[in-house]
Amino acid sequence: MRVVTAGIGLRAGHVLSILKEAMPEVEFVGFYDPQPTHLEMIGTDVPRFDDVETMLTEASPDLFFVGSPNSFHLEHIKAGLAAGVRIFTEKPVVTTKEETMELAALLAEHGTDSVMVGLVLRYSQHMVDLRRVLDQIGPITSIEASEHIAPYHGAFFMRDWRRMVRWSGGFMLEKCCHDLDIYNMVTASRPNRVASFGGRRSFVPEFAPTSNAENEIMHRKKSVWQSVEDPFHSDGDIIDHQTAILHYESGASMSFHTNINVPDEHRRFCVMGALGMVEGDFMRGFVRATARDGTVIADHDYTQMEAARASAHYGADHMMVDDIVAFLKGDSDSLPVGVVDALEAGLVAMALDEARINGSMIDMAPTWAEFDTFGLRT
Repeated sequence: MRVVTAGIGLRAGHVLSILKEAMPEVEFVGFYDPQPTHLEMIGTDVPRFDDVETMLTEASPDLFFVGSPNSFHLEHIKAGLAAGVRIFTEKPVVTTKEETMELAALLAEHGTDSVMVGLVLRYSQHMVDLRRVLDQIGPITSIEASEHIAPYHGAFFMRDWRRMVRWSGGFMLEKCCHDLDIYNMVTASRPNRVASFGGRRSFVPEFAPTSNAENEIMHRKKSVWQSVEDPFHSDGDIIDHQTAILHYESGASMSFHTNINVPDEHRRFCVMGALGMVEGDFMRGFVRATARDGTVIADHDYTQMEAARASAHYGADHMMVDDIVAFLKGDSDSLPVGVVDALEAGLVAMALDEARINGSMIDMAPTWAEFDTFGLRT
């Protein structure tokens, strides 16, 4: 299995190193990155290329990992599709509605199996166990969910290239597309109306640290490409908190909240059905399902998970790679999430930002009508 990568930052290095562990026959035969920061994670002797097209031609890869900053994804995915190489891309797949439709047209031509995607929460044990009990709680009526991020991580977003919407696509897309995707899965539908409110109120000059201890926290997570030093005086245009309300085609509704300045971080959900409920928290490590009569249907504790695995997206990174290896070897004919799911979650994130910026409720019917013309859903 010959593998090349566009981008070799921490995320790419981490996933590729797990891939090598799970699939020893993997050989890294090329990378493209003008500013590589974690090449040691795949081997400092991996050949370097000056552009993606040359790498794809000369290295003859079996798999192309797209781990570049979000705004370069479409360019690199297009190159991979043109070269006839199977692709794994990090999320979000693309950053705008126009790019989404352009890629949808290409996928209609090349096939959706040509691109795999790193929406890692779908692979988590939390979601595996949630899927097992969904039928027992009846039709989904409503969902309450959140993703709350610690200050050190929030400061990283405000210092990193992700702080600029033109590079990341915005915070809701960059960070919360995971969450939007899993609730599309839970409701087995897509949002048809969305609204959103939010802004930047924590990472502003008046709340800059006054102690060395707090300042060290704000620089704990390293950033390299296009980074700035001060998250409180940065030129970033992403938000630091957002509240969204969504109504789904199925009739379910959801309230979702994200904030990147929460000292006791958590990522929780409560899914209510006509016959019961499921609640859980990725950070606190549990999923519990309760029937309408109070009977506990399922009660899972993930806090004893092996530390090395649990630290990587609650154990889901390893589960994702295991599933991808099985898929690549032909031992499995499907994955828990696909590129079409990712594009749909991305369109929801973009609509939520449009609603936030314009102060309006967005009717998503025209978006889905356009997207569905490409026939990607069978």
